[in-house]
Amino acid sequence: MTPNYSMSSAPGQALEPVDLLKILDFHNLPEGVTKTTGFCTHRRSTQGSDEAYRVSKDAQLSAPTKQLYSGDVFPEDFSILATVKPKKGSQSFLLSVYNEQGIQQLGLEVGRSPVFLYEDQTGKPSPEDYPLFRGVNLADGKWHRVAISVHKQSITLILDCKKKTTQKLLRSPNPIIDTKGIIVFGTRILDEEVFEGDIQQLMIVADHRAAYDYCEHYSPDCEVAVPDQPQNQDPNTDDYVRAICFLISQFDLQYRSQPQMQLRYLQPLCLYNYCSVLLMNAYYINACFLFIFVCFFS
Repeated sequence: MTPNYSMSSAPGQALEPVDLLKILDFHNLPEGVTKTTGFCTHRRSTQGSDEAYRVSKDAQLSAPTKQLYSGDVFPEDFSILATVKPKKGSQSFLLSVYNEQGIQQLGLEVGRSPVFLYEDQTGKPSPEDYPLFRGVNLADGKWHRVAISVHKQSITLILDCKKKTTQKLLRSPNPIIDTKGIIVFGTRILDEEVFEGDIQQLMIVADHRAAYDYCEHYSPDCEVAVPDQPQNQDPNTDDYVRAICFLISQFDLQYRSQPQMQLRYLQPLCLYNYCSVLLMNAYYINACFLFIFVCFFS
């Protein structure tokens, strides 16, 4: 069983871990995603291997942030938990969260000396103050259990249940992460670099303490049984489409008089998000191509 951290969770927040792989529909193997062997090639409790997903550069996966936290409240203190094996030598963002204006609020990079990107409603911290974890290499071709604990003005990276590194997180006293935007897996909207590699778990828990228990309660050693899987909301395509349409309308209103901004923000959003929804249904393929045409040539 996974622990319940209700003591530190605000009213209306999910008490169970949010399983991002489930929300992003990994289990249905979207384009660019296949099954592979996970962290343990032989787990004693099951007499078999862990199951994971291999992600190629063709994967385009995103969802409305409301699918994670429907109560309009993203936890102020939280943990990000991942069991992951990035392609050796790669450098990319595993997770990106955008607000309704298309500004990246949160991002977890995997690679050599990874950065943790965080920007609250006041724009803090500034880019030069983003936490940077020097001496850490998550893209060495090996499996890693990565636990991030965000608590008040600090962030702690716990790597493979042993190495702990704490950095300052110079955010506002009452930071807010907007839930009206989108969450993007494996890249940033304008980046050429995309995540390639294997992933077994990716979760957010509305408590900073969960990171310290990751290897006990969520991703244990191979001699230990895997805990019960967390329960989450199933992906909702209607919410997805509404979120993307709202984002597009906001970009159009804000940047109507700035063609270069339309090119920079609106077109990538069309490609990365709206069409990934439409392509879930083969009947809408023509609509997707039409939407691309509108994005680029209107």
